[in-house]
Amino acid sequence: MKRRFIALLGVGVLSLSLLAGCAAGRGDTPAPEPTPPADVEVEEVETEEPAELEPSDEEITLVVWESVGGPDEFIRQAGAAFTALYPHITIEYQNVELGDATTNIALDGPAGIGADVFAAPHDRLGELVVGGHINPVANTGAVTTPVSSALYSAVMFDGTLYGFPVASETYALFFNRALIADEDVPTTFEDLVTMQTDWQGRNERLFIMDVANAFYTIMFSTSDGNRLFGPDGDDPSTPNMNTEASIAGFEFFQSLRQYIDIAAEDLGTADADAAFVGGVAAMHISGPWNVGPFNDEGLDFGVTTLPSLPGQANPAVSFAGVRTMFVSAYTMHPVEAEAFAAFLLTPEMQQLRYEITGALPSIAMTMDNPQLQGFIDQLEYSFLMPSIPEMGVFWEALNAASQNIWNGGDVVSELNALQEALLNQ
Repeated sequence: MKRRFIALLGVGVLSLSLLAGCAAGRGDTPAPEPTPPADVEVEEVETEEPAELEPSDEEITLVVWESVGGPDEFIRQAGAAFTALYPHITIEYQNVELGDATTNIALDGPAGIGADVFAAPHDRLGELVVGGHINPVANTGAVTTPVSSALYSAVMFDGTLYGFPVASETYALFFNRALIADEDVPTTFEDLVTMQTDWQGRNERLFIMDVANAFYTIMFSTSDGNRLFGPDGDDPSTPNMNTEASIAGFEFFQSLRQYIDIAAEDLGTADADAAFVGGVAAMHISGPWNVGPFNDEGLDFGVTTLPSLPGQANPAVSFAGVRTMFVSAYTMHPVEAEAFAAFLLTPEMQQLRYEITGALPSIAMTMDNPQLQGFIDQLEYSFLMPSIPEMGVFWEALNAASQNIWNGGDVVSELNALQEALLNQ
């Protein structure tokens, strides 16, 4: 029996229709025709839409940057499929991690040694456009036809479309059923703290997370509608990182240190992943990229929405990202590079990416993994990472503030300094 899930990303800002069911086949239910919301208009770029690629005697190699851990294998297989269609084009995968691509293209692109196509999170869009590092999309229909309008609006800048969204993602609460039953998983952080009493003296920890990663810790600032750079994420004059809601949230975050008595330097993503895989922690905050690896480890786990923050009724609000393929402004083969990026949005390639990486697709399609439902549910309480240029400073600044706060720093002083860093860049 099939169930239709409607995931709302950004609390009304972004909606993504996904189909899920047991042993469901592809194509059983037609995807809805996506249309731009009333306030999103896609401007055509002053360039001709690229014609369909024709066979050529010119041998072309396109360099594609992506991360390891699944996306690399996807690019290799997608590249082979693309070359089968266009034998004169070879796709060369190179490992550049998602968070490094923006810096690397600014250095390597002008030197002529950068990628033709590269993956980056949508929040780096402003930096990439202002820096002149990416091409606008020439054939906008290749994106606007298959992709949800709200998803492609995430990669628009001043009305122009700049990227090819290949996946959406947020994070949620993993729990190990060998350590905690489904019905005992706390729905609030207050319940989680109360449960700590029953876990005193146990060898396992109740909860663990990467405490110096802004992608996760931003959730502690989101009570009462408090949002980074305003409700739409586009106002650099209102970072909102030292508001009453943010201060209260990070004071609570700091209070969790008494239950996870580990310095931030020793509690990174890899440490938290290892603790969960090793059965040392019952609950862990992470994303869909870990569904495959955790299954490979033989864990019996579930995924559910984040606990609510103190005084809040709904799950804590998480960041949501749109993983995007961009065409480099420095490519010598812009038509072919765009054709490959567009190829990654076809149903066959989106299905392949989902099967390899477990990431939520950017087009409406059937999924058969019930573990992804927790992320779909969490998307209803997520908001899109802002993509204004000021995000270039945000990550390092909140990473540092989170680490200092966790390690005992004064919350107000740290958040005031963070606010000033975001205002005065």
